[in-house]
Amino acid sequence: MRLTVVGSGDAYGSGGRFNTCFLVESTKGTVLIDCGASSLVALKALAIDPTRIDGVILSHLHGDHFGGLPFLFMDAQYLTPRHRPFLVAGPPGTRARLDAALEVFFPRSTGLNWRFSWEVVEIEPGQPRHILGHSVETAEVVHRSGAPSTAVRVSDGESTLAYSGDTEWTKALLPIANGADVFIVECFSYADIAPGHMTWKILKPRLSDLRARQIMVTHMNPTMLCHLDEIRAASVLVADDGSVIDF
Repeated sequence: MRLTVVGSGDAYGSGGRFNTCFLVESTKGTVLIDCGASSLVALKALAIDPTRIDGVILSHLHGDHFGGLPFLFMDAQYLTPRHRPFLVAGPPGTRARLDAALEVFFPRSTGLNWRFSWEVVEIEPGQPRHILGHSVETAEVVHRSGAPSTAVRVSDGESTLAYSGDTEWTKALLPIANGADVFIVECFSYADIAPGHMTWKILKPRLSDLRARQIMVTHMNPTMLCHLDEIRAASVLVADDGSVIDF
């Protein structure tokens, strides 16, 4: 499995980083995990052809995690022609929120005669699913988004990637992270409490509880970006736009 960090930023683009988006390439196919508002630009900046992506798995329905989909769809319709299907998998409420976003950004787009077929699969937290050849498990976490926010675990049968989504510390992360080759965890703030988000001061003493082979932090605000040396000294990886890991 290969992980490419397409976007590692928070909602505000702190540090000039793109919104959350991870490209996962495995023996089963190529999927995105989250597709934040700036993700199409980020994909093109990395010379990643969007037409080779089979679909996306969404952790939750905030714009910095799913808001790039209308732009990805319109690019596939008009500029970078796509002819094969695209799957969107996300928590309950995904189809309604995606339709609403399409209409806000591109009025009447939900009625287009699409040149490619696309569908939405909604995943109930705690109910394992097979998505695009991958085993997918989700767990509801602590983050208000108007729909269930989830942590996500994806396996191709050989390797496993896990991702916290946006969340405060919760025990729901433990089975998602346990035994994963890489666990990506959002860590928005260094010490200041931000409801619905992780802080380094809370995460650091719990790193060993996660039982993942490697842990990577992402979605960092300026207070976190000032402490990257400390994070790396704790044997934790730091997500950077464009970084690639094979596992």
